[in-house]
Amino acid sequence: MAIRASDILLTATTIAATLLPAYGQQVASSFAVPKNITMQTGDTWESDGQVFRLYGVQSCIRGSIAIDAAGNKRDCGSLSLAQLGGLFQTATVTCQPIGRARDNAIFAVCAAEIDGSTIDVGTAMISSGFAFAATYADGNTVNMSYVIAELTAKGAGEGLWAFKFPHPVQALLQFSQPAATKGAGQ
Repeated sequence: MAIRASDILLTATTIAATLLPAYGQQVASSFAVPKNITMQTGDTWESDGQVFRLYGVQSCIRGSIAIDAAGNKRDCGSLSLAQLGGLFQTATVTCQPIGRARDNAIFAVCAAEIDGSTIDVGTAMISSGFAFAATYADGNTVNMSYVIAELTAKGAGEGLWAFKFPHPVQALLQFSQPAATKGAGQ
């Protein structure tokens, strides 16, 4: 059974309709991502002055170093950014806003149409090994299916998993812990 963009967006709309009213926010309509966006990271972009972020996805952090098997160093965040940018340029992408981040970016779940097939953009990024399953500040997973995609990509050595790099979720969780709760060696 093929997954359609309408199925992904219907699920995202249902999530938004359930969660957003509790926070006093309106459910916004889905939108097509234009080709003239400004990429910020491998999970965040700007369009017409508004910042959007893939919900449940964490890209590699820009400025962090990924080292390949030959010892060559690359900017890990730039590798994530290039993958998402390439997907947005080659596919028709539609997103459903589902909430706002603390920095006022709009969280969105997005679907991409490629050669007649529809894929979830978060799953595509994570299963290709160029992004990771995000967690909440307490370490709980945002989307369990993204964890499965990440573990599969890691096991296959896909994308960034062919490099040595600081895992961005672990780095962010460590950074967000109060100093008193950090153990030795953290």
